[in-house]
Amino acid sequence: MDRKWWKESIVYQIYPSSFQDSDGDGIGDLNGIRSRLDYLKDLGVNVLWLCPIMDSPMDDNGYDISNYRAINPRFGTMEDFDALLAEAHQRGIRIVMDLVVNHTSDEHPWFIESRKSVDNSYRDYYIWKPGKDGHEPNNWGASFGGSAWKYDPQTDMYYLHLFSPKQPDLNWENPKVRDEVFNMMTWWFDKGIDGFRMDVISMISKDQRFPDGEKHGLYGNGGPYYVNGPRIHEFLQEMNQRVLSKYDIMTVGETPGATVENAPQYAGLDGKELNMVFPFDHVGIGDGPLGKWTTQRYDFMQLKKILSHWQTGLDGKAWNSLFWGNHDQPRAASRWGDDSPLSAKMLAICLLSLQGTPYIYEGDELGMTNAYFKDLSQYRDIESLNAFKELTGAGLISADEMMECLALRSRDNARTPVQWDDSPNAGFTTGTPWIEVNPNYTAINAAAEEKDPDSVFNYYKQMITLRKSHLGLIYGSFQLLAEENPQVFAYRRTLAETGENYLIACNFSDKDAAFTIPADFAGARRLIGNYPDTAPTGAVTLRPYEAFVLQK
Repeated sequence: MDRKWWKESIVYQIYPSSFQDSDGDGIGDLNGIRSRLDYLKDLGVNVLWLCPIMDSPMDDNGYDISNYRAINPRFGTMEDFDALLAEAHQRGIRIVMDLVVNHTSDEHPWFIESRKSVDNSYRDYYIWKPGKDGHEPNNWGASFGGSAWKYDPQTDMYYLHLFSPKQPDLNWENPKVRDEVFNMMTWWFDKGIDGFRMDVISMISKDQRFPDGEKHGLYGNGGPYYVNGPRIHEFLQEMNQRVLSKYDIMTVGETPGATVENAPQYAGLDGKELNMVFPFDHVGIGDGPLGKWTTQRYDFMQLKKILSHWQTGLDGKAWNSLFWGNHDQPRAASRWGDDSPLSAKMLAICLLSLQGTPYIYEGDELGMTNAYFKDLSQYRDIESLNAFKELTGAGLISADEMMECLALRSRDNARTPVQWDDSPNAGFTTGTPWIEVNPNYTAINAAAEEKDPDSVFNYYKQMITLRKSHLGLIYGSFQLLAEENPQVFAYRRTLAETGENYLIACNFSDKDAAFTIPADFAGARRLIGNYPDTAPTGAVTLRPYEAFVLQK
């Protein structure tokens, strides 16, 4: 066991706009987060990952930064941040920030300078190219729709933006850009933060030929030329040598394109780059011809195969990060379960009994569900609104079908305010919330769940306590059981050093499922389960969404 605090931590992701509003303007803020620290401590989490709180015009909810060393006024002041950091640390809770350095906002002073003239000293901070035959430099499409290039008449050239046109990509080939980024990171670490979650970090190195991509739909796929690009590991190793290795911190990379095979390069046990990466294979299950915009349910057998592959493939090579959802995904209980508390508890058992560091997204500990908005006017997300316009406009899908897709897959499902109590606006704000509160807040809310011993909240709390007190659930090896079972994800966790052995079984369906407890677990102790029972033995029937942990 190579014990590290970040391996033994439970991370809780906060989307600041939607967590808790303290001043009645309808937008969550830093003082709101500070007011809920006791709730988070009670839950048992010990690392908070804050989505971007740096200054930003909020074109993409803060992932477009205009000043890396200032707090966005809608979230508060630097004094508010310092107070949050100090009070979190007093409670034994660490703070991890979101690092967005693939791109900046087009309102960042560097870009304002860069676009002024071709010989400006900041010109090479970004990626500028002349047009080709009166068109864009290549056929790449941007992640939020449209071309990845924006024409700028001031210098008669195009700049690259892999996301929104208001998010120009930084040129990491320029050593000055890397100096700026590393100095900024050092500034935050010296302030006392405990780590970074690095936004689309696998996209910072681009193939300098900038060739056309294979055409999919309206645009070419540039992914092969900027995901896991030619100098990515060189850049991350430089970042590690110059900054990360000097502090006792935690790093996790958001790495589109990461595979079981290349993840050890990013997050190998040699510690040369990052501590861990987020895998995305599982959240892409069920994607169709229009990508994530589908009403198809995910394929459980595929999910089981992917999760097992990451567990066994990284064992002894790299450390896993575990998550069901985040600010870019639908609600976990809706995507992987059936919106019921029972399925939310099953997901908690599964998440918190695998090898890796678990990430809980705000509200998932309450069993919050998708909002299922009925009208386009209720949506706020740039990706959802652009996709609706582009896909219906091109005749690829009807408006009614697209609304069904949004209800199931829009990022706004995860961005509705946290449901604190059954008062107006779920106790999130005294004003008008920036996005509507899910109407089911009267039934699903923290105040009610804290009092109910059988709630999803108290279940998460129990499971977190269990994980923290059993090293085998953190460091133990993983062995898949009942591989061909079409409903059940079951596995052993074994830690030779301590002689710990566990059996975890999770029924991912809303129907009864047959499962046989291995003979060596006969008479094992049942540590937790989401049905009130004694320990099962032999051939058993798992009830809908049933899950348990046995120890022998």
